[in-house]
Amino acid sequence: MARLLQFSTTCVPSSDGDCRAIGRLRSGSYCHHLQSGGPISCHSARACSFYGSTASSLRWQLWTRTSERSSPWNRIATAMSSMKELQLGVITVQEKEEDRLKGDENRSGTLRVALVCGGPSEERGISLNSARSVLDHLEGGDVSVSCYYMNQKLEPFGIPSALMYSNTPEDFDFKIASTARSFKSQAEFLEHLQATSDIVFPALHGRFGEDGGIQALLESAGLPYIGTGAAAAQVAFDKYDAAAEMAWHGFATLPIFLVENGKVDINRLRGWFEDNNINANSGRVVVKPARSGSSVGVSVAEGLDTAVQHAEALFNKGGNDRVVIEMFAEGALEFTALVLDVGFGNETRPVALFPTEVELSGLDYESDGENETAIFNYRRKYLPTRQVSYHTPPRFSEETINKIRNRAADLFRILNLRDIARVDGWLLPQVGGQSETIIFSDINLMSGMEQTSILFMQASLVGLAHVDILRTLLRRACTRYPTIPLPMSIGSSMSLSNSFAKVDPCTSKQKVFVLFGGDSSERQVSLISGTNVWLNLRAWNDLDVSPFLLAPAEPNGIKPKMGTDRVEDKTVWALPYAAVLRHTVEEVVEGCVENLKSQAIAKVTSLRDRILSDLQGSAKASLLSNEGHMELPSMITLEKFIEEAKQNDAVVFIAVHGSIGENGTLQELLAASGVRHTGSAAEASRLCMDKAATGAAISHLSSQGIYTAAKALRKVHEILQKEDQVWMELKEELKANDLCVKPVGDGCSTGVAKLSCAEDLAAYAKAVQTGQSQIPPGTFLKESTLFVSRFFCCN
Repeated sequence: MARLLQFSTTCVPSSDGDCRAIGRLRSGSYCHHLQSGGPISCHSARACSFYGSTASSLRWQLWTRTSERSSPWNRIATAMSSMKELQLGVITVQEKEEDRLKGDENRSGTLRVALVCGGPSEERGISLNSARSVLDHLEGGDVSVSCYYMNQKLEPFGIPSALMYSNTPEDFDFKIASTARSFKSQAEFLEHLQATSDIVFPALHGRFGEDGGIQALLESAGLPYIGTGAAAAQVAFDKYDAAAEMAWHGFATLPIFLVENGKVDINRLRGWFEDNNINANSGRVVVKPARSGSSVGVSVAEGLDTAVQHAEALFNKGGNDRVVIEMFAEGALEFTALVLDVGFGNETRPVALFPTEVELSGLDYESDGENETAIFNYRRKYLPTRQVSYHTPPRFSEETINKIRNRAADLFRILNLRDIARVDGWLLPQVGGQSETIIFSDINLMSGMEQTSILFMQASLVGLAHVDILRTLLRRACTRYPTIPLPMSIGSSMSLSNSFAKVDPCTSKQKVFVLFGGDSSERQVSLISGTNVWLNLRAWNDLDVSPFLLAPAEPNGIKPKMGTDRVEDKTVWALPYAAVLRHTVEEVVEGCVENLKSQAIAKVTSLRDRILSDLQGSAKASLLSNEGHMELPSMITLEKFIEEAKQNDAVVFIAVHGSIGENGTLQELLAASGVRHTGSAAEASRLCMDKAATGAAISHLSSQGIYTAAKALRKVHEILQKEDQVWMELKEELKANDLCVKPVGDGCSTGVAKLSCAEDLAAYAKAVQTGQSQIPPGTFLKESTLFVSRFFCCN
């Protein structure tokens, strides 16, 4: 817990003499992310990837730790290779097109995939994340991926793959003008795709991406593509039409009411409430756009009047011409299931993977303005949060799980879906003598494909790595189009591994231990970073990469060592592939503990065997051993982790943010044992983690245009004893009325806030003293605007 706080002025002079705002803040989260106008540090894989592939930039970091035992010639060769990769990362789209247009005789069996992302919907940020993941795991060897972006006006652009690693859609849009190739029209874009690609992978979500829009556009040009056809997509995407179709075919559905043309017929809606025995004053209903995906715009309303208000709000927001009001499934258990089509040609053979149970828990202070009955909405689906827990497989009986799988496959077939889909639903438990009821509510035709998405989570438990399921999906779609020349690695289900990183068989693999997690407020960011590092480095066949989680605390049911506070005794989990793909550090730990229970092992094994039997060898399960088993997690101490790294001559890739990952502690422990690691050494890490010390160290560089804000240090207990006096002293010392406050020894803008009075100062110090994870809205008397990064605090 922080006991020393740093205060500074709220703007810093830039090199040309003006003042640059550090950030905009308001209360509502204890962990604030400040935007700066400076460049992104190249220590970040994402920043480096703009000049080369993510995997290449990560290898550049590893090279400095692995080349010590190499000959000078090997070091030079490695450096030259890495520099070449960096240069290739900024190759223009036009140059890549020239290579593709040289003719089939020069293709050498390469399958050309056009990856399209962006779009007009609110989910275009998720589309970019999905496309990044597809690019990372599909590109290589005999699969060549070209990237394309459609903006909110549906204007298409050809983009270099390096641009895919931009942080947000706004960053993306900003770079388009200078880095992308624009097309005069959609017709020109389609002609270009006809000449340069074999198949299109539309990684578009929501409107235009899943409603038949992009599908109809591609069909008009006769372009092969992955996913459901335009006509079937139009029906399946519309929640009202899909519910009607499901009911027609005998599927159980929740009562649903359609509102069209922006106006609610209150009398008809009141009759619907009465017909379905819903209390018009307090009965709960779900209100959502009929044509939107990923839980966008979903809310819970209590009573008829509130339902009308929610529906009108969706219409007023724009982009919605149909809204549905659906009965709230009281007491039901929510689930979602991926269905993979492993048929051939025009034959459909859907197989459902492991379903996932979605459990909602308590709300945090940032409720998005939603009430306590809020359900699985967009924010809870895509941002790390402790409000949602995922159980894969669900905590249902095996019989029930297999019923869900079978019914999901039936639904896939009946609705004429293709290749892949995700179906969401509810399990109504047994009531009296009635059996449990399975209800499907939403159909997603292009499931999110972020690194830790539900798709990859469910597939990994079957034994399918990211590359396995993506190449299976690609192969399945290609079989519908006999004219597509399938390369060997795609045509054979038994050779779907990504083998583009060649290595001399006589060369031993360099072991890499990727360590992430920890107990700082940045642990969720660390999980994201560590997962990306691990997945990208796995692509290189000369590396043997293993993921490890530094646990935030001892897991439930595990007794910590008594009488010791040694850092070396902290818990580290050695993780199998599937265990990494979670949304929070706590979820990873809970999953590890659960997966070691004999009943859980037996259940997962039984379900996996059945799914593999249904797949009938149509997908390679590279995560399984020759005996068909999967690796289990194991728990060790940090001291043992360091010993194993030394014994295996492994390089430790430090992806732990804040705390011991950046303050020199971990670096010192590794160095003491002679273990190589990425990043700075202990002394530099300690200096840079201490904001006050860093400021003092660079204060003499102002003459060279490098500035640091004026700073002052105060102890928390001093503030709480004399808040008014301390406030006046700070204002005088720093010559400012508004002050920026942050803990001295934490990182990545954790706990940064703007304070404007002594009362706010006292409230902040109290929050630090009591160890609050967040500051509730209304805590500060003088609220100020905030740019929140919700990735930092997820308790």
